[in-house]
Amino acid sequence: MKLEKHIGMDVHQATAVVAVLNGDGKVVLGTIVATEASAIVRLLQYLSGPRQVTFEETTQAAWLYRSVRAFVSEVIVCDRRRNRLLSEGSKGDKPDARKLAELLRAGLLRSVYHGHEGTQKLKELVRGYETLSVDTERTMLRIKALFRARGIRTPGTSVYQAKQREHWLGFFNEEGVRQRATWLYEELDYLRGLRKQAKRAMLVESQRHRATSLLKTIPQLGPIRSALIVATVDTPHRFRTKHQLWSYSGLGIVTHTSAEYEIQGDRVVCRRKPLATRGLNDNFNRRLKNVFIGAAVGGSQIEPYRKYLDGLQQKGIRAEMARLTLARKIAAIALRIWKKGETFDSKKLKWTT
Repeated sequence: MKLEKHIGMDVHQATAVVAVLNGDGKVVLGTIVATEASAIVRLLQYLSGPRQVTFEETTQAAWLYRSVRAFVSEVIVCDRRRNRLLSEGSKGDKPDARKLAELLRAGLLRSVYHGHEGTQKLKELVRGYETLSVDTERTMLRIKALFRARGIRTPGTSVYQAKQREHWLGFFNEEGVRQRATWLYEELDYLRGLRKQAKRAMLVESQRHRATSLLKTIPQLGPIRSALIVATVDTPHRFRTKHQLWSYSGLGIVTHTSAEYEIQGDRVVCRRKPLATRGLNDNFNRRLKNVFIGAAVGGSQIEPYRKYLDGLQQKGIRAEMARLTLARKIAAIALRIWKKGETFDSKKLKWTT
């Protein structure tokens, strides 16, 4: 459609560089606007005809997606890790914006999913909980680092207990080091309090979503893991099959082959054993992978997972591969239950290996 406009945007903190192509691939507009919703919307409204717009997944991507989607026919937030064509030729804001528009026109972009408003609050609360959890762990590591740097062993978690802090602080002879440790202990106490608040708010919000009550019926998918799944997946209908969910969660098997064919006589034939390497896909959602792998590790010693895992190992599958298979099984169960709106029932599932 020649009247259609293909808009590529190279978005930065202060400005967004815009390139607009028509249906014939000709540049009809190149401009720079402020990275503000009002300025970008005015530009889109200025352009006539159907409009497609694309920009890369960055910090501002979610905000920009919500701001412009009502003013264009299609928004594609593209995966920057797959835009290898942007590295060819000149590198700069204007060339990048034009390349994005050209890739959009050619249909060569792969979009990043952005969920609907229904789970937006849960998503933000989950991010807040994860951030505070990471900050808490980092502070704990810094505390142990002070002791380790002075040859003081700190086994277990007693070094973090409030009742034993005076004992541990007594190991420091230097006043400056003791003060640093005191500040870190105060920071740890404050972060732990905030983390509890964030956890409570996240769990309360997750109860508003029926999917969490369904997922919680699956062994090892408790309230926290269920909330993380709902906030990440948003809707199970994003994934038509369990294989798509496995790939998204970093549990998909990827095979790389080479030298698949050979010449025998005057014919080209396929090798019986071509050179191949197999492994897990490296482009995945880390949160989901941690959830399903953690569920598999935690459930390896309880039913109904233990019998399934034992059956895999009896077939000669290595322990780590058996746990991976169990993680894939749990992911498939979660997807099925969520789609069907049923609670977990081990009798309805095939646990045969």
